[in-house]
Amino acid sequence: MIALWPETLPRPERPSWQSQPVDVRRKTQHDAGPPRYRRRLSGVSRQVSLSVVLTRDERAVFDNFWHDTCADGSLYFRMPDPTTDGWPLLTGDGVPLLTGDGVPLLLAGSWLCAWGDQPPIETIHGQIEFRKSFSVTVLP
Repeated sequence: MIALWPETLPRPERPSWQSQPVDVRRKTQHDAGPPRYRRRLSGVSRQVSLSVVLTRDERAVFDNFWHDTCADGSLYFRMPDPTTDGWPLLTGDGVPLLTGDGVPLLLAGSWLCAWGDQPPIETIHGQIEFRKSFSVTVLP
């Protein structure tokens, strides 16, 4: 069974966001001339670096998720796509689309993730909050 990102945790911070596709090319170096590249995988995953600012209670939830639920980062998990999930659906002019009752239509999306190569890094944020910085591999 695949673990689910805890709903009680806040959205990742926008300033810390970094995303890069994993290089799926196989390089062949020749004796002379430029190298040749060819695709070695059909599915392309992405490396995403992000961080969340947490209260003490949320920090305990995050730590429990990392240590216990995901076996110290060794198990896959599913999390809401922070670039899509919960954001309003917009027209081409940037105006939110509304239901008949005037409620904005929201996008939904999730990622299947593996934890990154390094465990989450914790720093102090302000006086009573914590920042957890981590990376995930978003699987195709």
